[in-house]
Amino acid sequence: MLTLRLNKLIGQLNGIKKMIEDGAACEDVLTQMNAVNGALHKLSFLMLEAHVRHCVREGMENGQADETIESLAEAIESFSKMA
Repeated sequence: MLTLRLNKLIGQLNGIKKMIEDGAACEDVLTQMNAVNGALHKLSFLMLEAHVRHCVREGMENGQADETIESLAEAIESFSKMA
């Protein structure tokens, strides 16, 4: 699922590159850039969710609470910098 979204993002970025090369209107390019930004934010959220569902759960189940909480805090901090 994440790789499918990433491939779509790559396609969108290639489309933006072509738009710029072809001299598309700035407003149109900016619209597409905004769409990519939203898609990247969504992908990042899904990655954070996967981290919680898998890595955090596994760490807690294995008795590594402190390390797991630190890892989660770092992931949340990284995600929050995207805004």
